[in-house]
Amino acid sequence: MKFLIKQLIGALATPLAIALMIAIAAALCRFRGRRRAAAWMFVVAAAIVYFGALGPVGDALLAPLEHRYPPLSDDKPVADISAIVVLGSAYTPRDGIPVTGALDEDGLARVVEGVRLARRFPSVRLVVSGGAPNGVTPSALGYARLARELGVDDASLVVLDKSLDTSDEARAVAKLLGETPFILVTSASHMPRAVRLMERAGTRPIPAPTGQRACIAPTSLWRTLLPSSSGLRKTDRALHEYLGLASMFLGAD
Repeated sequence: MKFLIKQLIGALATPLAIALMIAIAAALCRFRGRRRAAAWMFVVAAAIVYFGALGPVGDALLAPLEHRYPPLSDDKPVADISAIVVLGSAYTPRDGIPVTGALDEDGLARVVEGVRLARRFPSVRLVVSGGAPNGVTPSALGYARLARELGVDDASLVVLDKSLDTSDEARAVAKLLGETPFILVTSASHMPRAVRLMERAGTRPIPAPTGQRACIAPTSLWRTLLPSSSGLRKTDRALHEYLGLASMFLGAD
């Protein structure tokens, strides 16, 4: 039940969902004859969608999350690690679709980075994580399948496919690795929350973020004023992570 509630709150904490709820409230106000209030609420709903879909807004929200931990550079010395842990995402296997198409964008970036690091540190285990509700294939199984196809040996592969969220993953990793340092691979925007949960569980993660999306760079003015689906996805992602961090601060996670 807790997992379903968290999923529902996460689904509602998006610009489109927030704007839709405000628009419904505006329609009710208009039905009751409160035309002025309804008009302002419609304006607010439209503004939320417009600004939420602007690329610079999404970039500005994502950047503080993604820049919290730099990528793990190839020349950075890393010693005494016990594993490389890749956190879960979404996996929807279907007939006629390769594993690279069945994994979502985040998951594909994470597992490929995990395999790349496994080749850099061939003596450590690659731990792929990520469960799913009943009837859904865990992402850990998709990760394991792709890792094997990319040359990772079964003896070096550990599959944790029971965890439904990052909190569960942190507890499973703590049970497996204890206080031994390990490399943690997840999306750059997700890394601040993942590291806090891992440390709270008593583990010692070394961040290796991947899948960076924020792009703070000069661009033409007219492009910055045009809403886009990519801008909306960035804003959605950032709001999801800020909500997760807030829930941790309030003790709800």
